[in-house]
Amino acid sequence: MQEFDLFVIGAGSGGVRCARIAAQHGAKVGIAESRHWGGTCVNLGCVPKKLMVYAAEYGDMAADARAYGWEMQAGAHDWKKLIAAKDREIERLNHVYVSMLEKTGVSLFTGRAKFIDAHTVEIGPGPLDTDAIPQRITAKNIVIATGSAPERPPIEGAELGIVSDDAFHLPERPKRICIVGSGYIGVEFAGIFAGLGSQVDLVYRQPLPLRGFDEELRMHLGNAFSDYGIRSHIATSPQRVRRRPDGALDVELNSGQTVETDCVFFATGRKPNIASLGLEAAGVRVEDGRIAVDRESATNIPGIYAIGDVTDRINLTPVAIAEGHMLAEKLFAKSEREWSFSTTPKAVFFSEPLATVGLTEEEARRKTSLIIYTAQFRPMRQTISGRSRKTFMKLIVDARTDIVLGVHMMGDAAAELMQGLAIAVTAKLSKQDFDRTIGIHPTTAEEFVTMRTPTRHVEKQN
Repeated sequence: MQEFDLFVIGAGSGGVRCARIAAQHGAKVGIAESRHWGGTCVNLGCVPKKLMVYAAEYGDMAADARAYGWEMQAGAHDWKKLIAAKDREIERLNHVYVSMLEKTGVSLFTGRAKFIDAHTVEIGPGPLDTDAIPQRITAKNIVIATGSAPERPPIEGAELGIVSDDAFHLPERPKRICIVGSGYIGVEFAGIFAGLGSQVDLVYRQPLPLRGFDEELRMHLGNAFSDYGIRSHIATSPQRVRRRPDGALDVELNSGQTVETDCVFFATGRKPNIASLGLEAAGVRVEDGRIAVDRESATNIPGIYAIGDVTDRINLTPVAIAEGHMLAEKLFAKSEREWSFSTTPKAVFFSEPLATVGLTEEEARRKTSLIIYTAQFRPMRQTISGRSRKTFMKLIVDARTDIVLGVHMMGDAAAELMQGLAIAVTAKLSKQDFDRTIGIHPTTAEEFVTMRTPTRHVEKQN
């Protein structure tokens, strides 16, 4: 039985960062992964999804190029070629993650890990290596970083649909697809499939997509769906899915409408991936399906920690990485390093990306009176192409202190811009700081430093 200073269960972005940093500080570290080195983000999430977003953009680019004098047109899209190219890149990244761990001296274990007691873990056969001989290790500190998994809704016929994990390996692109859910995954894949030429029906139970984002930004997105040929079924939920005699699927909605489609894609949420860990053997407390932790990622059991989606706090890859880095330094470097989680920037990679940092207007008005600045305009690139799409930008300013509390945008390069603006919001810069910054012309970004006239004043909500 091998002994470690730190053992990490789950080799996703957070787990790998935690293991590497701990090893760099001299700890003896082991890590177990049952399926994908690099975790969901690298294999079944952020990275392959972004590659597919890029693919979906090229059709419009080819069409727009004609307006700029290029004699070209988009042909049929080759789905198999895209998936093969995506798979090659993911395989390369798998090797990169393994190499990074090995170079820092981390011991790698392939298989499913479960607790025997609070300091003992057994690594048994995994889905890709069913003949592996179980091994046991002991560790002073154990970190749970097994991420989350997609859920299907509890409706009749749910097994006939796919979830996000499946979307990356479809043998053919469906001509018609019904996506259920309007969070990150639903919105992004709606844009991907529409951009590649599929007819997309988007079904969501909220009056607006992207629950939790700024309402005005949500409205702008909802109004934009039709520009991409996406048919929205608003404030609606599926009741059942049935197979038709011709092989197509019927999605029966609670509105009484039936959507006929070739593929049903459930983007209806994810849950912490903890069912097979044997947490009860270690006494780790679980609340509402997630591992309960304090601000320092510690569970109720000394020496056992949890980071990333298993804690269901801010379920984003960079947050898991920051949590893993902080924890490793706390345990082995006695560091006081901190990240500003309250100003975590977010991006949704729709065909026109959305990005945000700081407070929404709804959150901010519960704290203070506000001055709101907005801009909506057709971007310069579209003035010749003739598309009617509009960029939306918004600043939320504390009326008392002049500090910029939130920034929100939908439009080209929104995610790239928001990373820099997140620094400004984290640093608590004022609207005056924005105003005295000279813009780069002609760019969309300069609008954030040239907004002079308030759109409205909002009183604090009592």
